[in-house]
Amino acid sequence: MSIEFLIGGNSQTQVNFSAKTANRHGMIAGATGTGKTVTLQILAEGFSKIGVPVFLADVKGDLSGLASAGKMNDKIQSRIDTIKINNFTNHANPVLFWDLFGKLGHPVHTTISEMGPLLLSSLLELNEVQSGILYSAFAIADDNGMLLLDLKDLRSMLTWIGQNAKTLSLEYGNISGSSIGAIQRRLLVLEQQGGESLFTEPALKLNDLMITDFSGNGVISIMDVTTLISNSPRVYASFLIWLLAELYEQLPEVGDADKPKLVLFFDEAHLLFDRAPRSLVDKIEQVVRLIRSKGVGIYFISQSPLDIPEDIMGQLGTKIQHALRAFTPKDKKMVKLVAETFRENPQLDTKTAITELRTGEALVSVLADNGAPTPVERILISPPGSRIGPLAHSERQEAINRSPLKGNYEQLIDRESAYEILKQRSEQKLQSEQAIKAKAKSTSSSRSSNRQSYTESMVKSVLRSVGSSFGRQIVRGIMKTILGKK
Repeated sequence: MSIEFLIGGNSQTQVNFSAKTANRHGMIAGATGTGKTVTLQILAEGFSKIGVPVFLADVKGDLSGLASAGKMNDKIQSRIDTIKINNFTNHANPVLFWDLFGKLGHPVHTTISEMGPLLLSSLLELNEVQSGILYSAFAIADDNGMLLLDLKDLRSMLTWIGQNAKTLSLEYGNISGSSIGAIQRRLLVLEQQGGESLFTEPALKLNDLMITDFSGNGVISIMDVTTLISNSPRVYASFLIWLLAELYEQLPEVGDADKPKLVLFFDEAHLLFDRAPRSLVDKIEQVVRLIRSKGVGIYFISQSPLDIPEDIMGQLGTKIQHALRAFTPKDKKMVKLVAETFRENPQLDTKTAITELRTGEALVSVLADNGAPTPVERILISPPGSRIGPLAHSERQEAINRSPLKGNYEQLIDRESAYEILKQRSEQKLQSEQAIKAKAKSTSSSRSSNRQSYTESMVKSVLRSVGSSFGRQIVRGIMKTILGKK
């Protein structure tokens, strides 16, 4: 029997989501204020209910309400009656809160080594030459057995490379001092944007995002990115891409499972691709294509489906389209292109419907169990059982204090890595140089002392000679006088 949950419906039909095809990815799109957040909330609740853990990025700070039961009102009751939902209940969901800065949830960390030179080059917006030096820095660190864990490790490694550029260039290629300086400046900017909080230990354990509660419900991990989005959207995008890559590399193959092992929701998905180099976009496309065999589903949320590269769009099985506005020729062209991405329904003018959708309505096409997309339907999205809107700060803090992961990530670790090793080498080199100088000074002083002793002995010898000659002359004079007298 297929595992599924309700997305929404109308007076004639209901649309259910099949968990078996959930790892074929999907998209939620629509203009601001058309209901994308509530749709995301419905999907997160549905996955949690069937035992699938969820990770989602909270861009606007209003998804924390998933942790609290909602309240019934006339508008919600009307929608329940229209869709003909049976046994609707308001309920809270098991939630873990995360925050890069550790203020609104458990801190989220990774390391420089885990991020890798490709993602870091994109994050720092390096040119080709600078990226090459960054790759060299990683290679040199590996060859010398030095870990790159945090920003000070990478800065120390770049400084050491600059100081030894002439020797290292023979093996690792030309190393320009000006390029190293440019990378160092970018690292200072990254540090001010939150990089120091991201790159440290203990690193995030992926298993902590893939847990269920005692009732078998999938835990919903909500990462607050409100500050990150406004201050450093590239850090946000880089973290999400890193998370995808880590899941792909670490999780085993599962084949065709009855339900996914984990589902990810990436809001403001266009940030993943804005100004990203082609090599990184290719990497994302590859991971999205292959990660479904690891039992992971990815759902992009954006204002327009055209924000997503075409090769990735072609891999998205579930499409939930809220209203788009068509005020300009460019907007009308976009609406036409979006309408063409759906499987046609003879009873529905998709192109016209996209611009007429009301808040909370959507055009939906999902994958059937046989993998084929269903004809597009115009439906009302089901109301969530949890609260629509954010928790109060005290409520959120109470949930964090009850977390089974409390204390696992709050205490930072600073183990020996490149910074400490290079600092120790520098101190040893300085001590060695000081010892050599001291020895040289001692040798010079000894030679000077020896020269002084030789001069003194010569003087003494001359004086002795003079004294002896003068004495003999006196003696001779005395003896001569005596003898003469005799």
